[in-house]
Parts: sequence; C-alpha cells; structure tokens
Amino acid sequence: MLEYYLLLRSVLRAKPRLRACLTRCRHCRIFFLTHPRNANRRHNLRCPFGCRQAHRQQRSTRRSVEYYRDPRGKTKKSALNQKRRAPVSPGKLPEVPKARGLEPEPVLAQRNEPMIEYVRMVVSLIEGRRVGRREVLEMLERVLRQHRLGRRRKIDHTLAWLNEHPP
Repeated sequence: MLEYYLLLRSVLRAKPRLRACLTRCRHCRIFFLTHPRNANRRHNLRCPFGCRQAHRQQRSTRRSVEYYRDPRGKTKKSALNQKRRAPVSPGKLPEVPKARGLEPEPVLAQRNEPMIEYVRMVVSLIEGRRVGRREVLEMLERVLRQHRLGRRRKIDHTLAWLNEHPP
C-alpha cells in the first residue's frame, strides 16, 4: 500500500491538474484517481481494486434473490431447472465457429479486465492522450516480465514472493 501511495503522490506532483481527479473509495477509503467527468461531482465511487466489483456482485445477487422470490421468477426458475434435467442428445448441440486470424488475448487481459481499463484511463490522464487497450497490455506485459535486480539470499526472495502471492 505504501508503494501505491508513493507512486500516486509522485504522479500528483508531476501532474498537479490530476489533483482534481483524486477521490476516496466509499468502502475501503483508499485514494485513487477517477475519470475527470466524475471529479468533484460524485462522492459515492468505489475503487477499482476490488470494492467496485464486490459491490456490483452484491447488487446482482440481491436482484436475483428478489426476482426468484417473486411468483413469476419462481415459475421461470422451475422451468430452467426442468430444462437442466432433460437429457440433451448429441445432435442438438450447436457448433461453435472457430475464429481465424485472431491472436489470443494475453493471459493478463483475461484475468482482470476492469483493472486493465482503470490502468488505461490513468495512463491516458497522465500522458494527456488517448492510450489504447493493446498499448496498455503490451506495457504491462513488459513491466511484469522484468525481474528484480536485488542482491538477497534465496530465502529472502522466497519470502518476498510469498508475501506478494499468498497461498
């Protein structure tokens, strides 16, 4: 967390105009940069580091529970459950067309799409130009591929790695 705040502080020193985009997460109370259209207008924002998705998931679950408690929702859920029990013959399975000429998305992009969009927005704000998704993915792949240049014992490296990637 300390590294994040040091980096955020250095960005705000270098780009003072971004201070207006600084806001606090409504849930965990950490500071983060928001889009300029939200700056000084919205105070109910959640950070892109997990709070936003957790809140969205909670709201989705609440909507589902309310819907399936309703009489129309109960009949629909019953129909879906009955359909699930019915055996599907092999001839009825739809074929999925294979895409040609498209290279697969990097693993990084498949894992955390909202975070990639947040990084793209922040980099665009810092550089003062539109930064594409592919450009951000290439930059992140390059940065995350680099090894640390530290002279530590093997056990210290292992402990640091375990602290960063807990089981």
